[in-house]
Amino acid sequence: MPATLTLDSTARPGLADDVPIRSLTDVRNLFGAIGAQCQTVVQGRDETIALVLIGLFADGHVLLEDHPGSGKTTLAKALGESIRRPPGDGFAAYRRIQFTPDLLPSDITGGMMFDADSRQFVFRHGPVFANLILADEINRTSPKAQAALLEAMAEKQVTVDNQTHDLEDLFFVIATQNPLDLAGTYPLPRAQLDRFLFKIKMTYLDRANELEVLSRRRAAGQHQPTLSVPPRTLLAARRLMQEAVAISPAIHDCLVDIAGALRTDRRVALAISTRALVMALPALQARAMMLGRDYVSPKDVRALAVPMFAHRIELVPGVKDPDIVVTECATPVVEALTRKSLAA
Repeated sequence: MPATLTLDSTARPGLADDVPIRSLTDVRNLFGAIGAQCQTVVQGRDETIALVLIGLFADGHVLLEDHPGSGKTTLAKALGESIRRPPGDGFAAYRRIQFTPDLLPSDITGGMMFDADSRQFVFRHGPVFANLILADEINRTSPKAQAALLEAMAEKQVTVDNQTHDLEDLFFVIATQNPLDLAGTYPLPRAQLDRFLFKIKMTYLDRANELEVLSRRRAAGQHQPTLSVPPRTLLAARRLMQEAVAISPAIHDCLVDIAGALRTDRRVALAISTRALVMALPALQARAMMLGRDYVSPKDVRALAVPMFAHRIELVPGVKDPDIVVTECATPVVEALTRKSLAA
């Protein structure tokens, strides 16, 4: 992602319940304040933080992939601490689910339990009933347990014993996984990967950032979150962003043409779905908002094409890198749109 996280210096570190979201500037200030809090805990990951926040504001879900110890869990926890909600209503602001080989679907969604007082079976909420879910090491569990998240991620509801239980509108999953060449992992099926707006590969930190992590170890461990916003504030920001950031029909044409290029490429056995194109629109709006624009440009498509589409395609045998395939298919389409925009 070429552009790093842009923070507004006027954004207050703490936002109260009554902070209004009235303009795109308010949305950007909120975006920057949450990002600043995450940066105090996770050093050297500005681009990853930006993509995760774009996923949150775009009502998507994010899959983080890297080796253990790269800061995936720390980032998710820092973001979860930015959400505040009243206790005791069956929901939580943030919950972490550790995926293990013996995990059952009911360990995620909850299940029916017998209540001795009422002598009836009652539904016990599982950890999925939260605003932000950290699905830690999601590829460590069986496909049966992985599938327990499918309905929740796509429809914001879970069905147990023929009863449907609604989740809240602010429902965001950050899943982490280790590379598939490690022992004891289960690759995510295509249907599950298609639920994720982004797949972000977190590489090793460079020398300067790694030294900064070591020097700030004590301060990071003592960090106390200063930003805490209720879900309704984030939902208001999301709605205003989608109303205020314009998407021209040319951007729609560009996305459809990229999908067409991938579907006709001989290196691609399974290309992106129409759902992927629909999910791309708010992500492009969120990036434009982050950079201070009220319109989506071809630069946004170019920057997000790989994290949005590479994990959704399946390559023919012998082809190894989906990032290269997506880049080579998307670049001519984006360049044609750019030339058309400049000529207009």
